[in-house]
Amino acid sequence: MNVADSEVVVSILSDAGYEPTDDIGNAGLILINTCSIRDNAEQRIWGRLKAISYLKKRKRDLKVGIIGCMAERLKEKLLETDKLVDIVVGPDGYRSLPALVTEAEAGHKAVNVLLSREETYADISPVRMDKNGVSSFVSIMRGCNNMCSYCVVPYVRGAERSRNPESILGEVKELFNNGYREVTLLGQNVDSYNWESNGKIVRFSELLERVAVISPLLRVRFSTSHPKDISDELLYMIAKHENICKHIHLPAQSGSSRILNLMNREYTREWYMDRVNAIHKIIPECSLSTDMITGFCTETEKDHKDSLSLMEWAGFDFAYMFKYSERPGTKAARKYIDDVSEEIKSERLREMIDLQSRLSAKSKKNDRGKTYEVLIEGYSKRSNEHLSGRTSQNKVVVFPGIGLKKGEYVKVLIERTTSATLIGKSI
Repeated sequence: MNVADSEVVVSILSDAGYEPTDDIGNAGLILINTCSIRDNAEQRIWGRLKAISYLKKRKRDLKVGIIGCMAERLKEKLLETDKLVDIVVGPDGYRSLPALVTEAEAGHKAVNVLLSREETYADISPVRMDKNGVSSFVSIMRGCNNMCSYCVVPYVRGAERSRNPESILGEVKELFNNGYREVTLLGQNVDSYNWESNGKIVRFSELLERVAVISPLLRVRFSTSHPKDISDELLYMIAKHENICKHIHLPAQSGSSRILNLMNREYTREWYMDRVNAIHKIIPECSLSTDMITGFCTETEKDHKDSLSLMEWAGFDFAYMFKYSERPGTKAARKYIDDVSEEIKSERLREMIDLQSRLSAKSKKNDRGKTYEVLIEGYSKRSNEHLSGRTSQNKVVVFPGIGLKKGEYVKVLIERTTSATLIGKSI
């Protein structure tokens, strides 16, 4: 989401006459796009501000801005930070950036953290920041209506609103015509995408199909689905179109129904398992990834074991795992006690990571001897004699690539694996 937002910001500032630079020393304006979902993300921003303070001392006219979720949450504190921050702009205030920069240049603190019920930036053509020119992100909605008790997103990004499907299709077509061969449709909960106009309703499954039929050469991914909302209709749509990637990111967060209830996730362990069974039945070749939180308020050893057993049962191909981090203003911070010690959180997280490492290794081992279609994204990190790309299942593949180039599709036979990569040869 932050990448997509950054591309919108670059577009707005470019239209106002600004030019991006790869050399921070040459910058007259530094904007740091922020996330508030976890405390360590915010701590990194404070560290980044301290790291660039020398630039501020060296260039008196340099302006520094904090944009995004952290700006929304900590506007007063940011403006008091040793006079380092001149501009503070929330996720719905990016259009005002040129005026705010002018205000900051006049010596005033410039702030816009108002949330909107309408803003989707649908009319803005993002300036692509990615370097490979093959895959890109397209935001289809903003905000979130799910009030998970641990999550700050609804407070800093506002209520859920969907983007006009015609603007989404226009952006995707432009990307395809410019040589991109993969798009990822983004939303806090893509399953609840819902556009209504003149009595007609477009839901996510229809939007997904309309994007997929732009061209069979265009791969389509999406993130993120919510377990309470992912429907059989959507799963059948994924199965119907070969170019809709066979990978679903389905955050479980916990394997304990008791903890899920405290988290206000609106589903149980059994519901989640039913949805996973549906995925495997309707899309047998689909890979599955997840998010897991360990050490949530009142979590017992039994709750933790429930999470581990769910992970093992589902056999996740990969997962993002975190210790619970209390976020100020959330229901969990107001109503519950963060009573699991850091030591126990760390121990449980290590167990999760160890388990997922085994599950990921098993998943990759099962791919040996199989042939996958890979979209080439460029050279591998270690050698210009090898190319790198991903399968429909979102697994990275490295292979010798003489005569091939990025943006092309190639069949690759998987011969061996590492902890993070499939290695093979084109056939």
